[in-house]
Amino acid sequence: MNLNLQYRIKSNPNYIRFLRENSLWYKYLNRSPNYFAQFENEMKVKYKLTSKDKLDRFSENIDRVSQLIDIFS
Repeated sequence: MNLNLQYRIKSNPNYIRFLRENSLWYKYLNRSPNYFAQFENEMKVKYKLTSKDKLDRFSENIDRVSQLIDIFS
């Protein structure tokens, strides 16, 4: 694994955690750093960090706030 890739992984705690939980990725990233995009996508899907997930959480928060406003009105 090249140094640039190691730095990118160590700078993000989610990457480290995902790599520890899915050690198969060590093999892929050691063979070719081109797998990093796939690694990153799988990590985002597993930890629900995709833009769709963020929008869903935002929508849920808006619904909660509107329910609270309705209760106190």
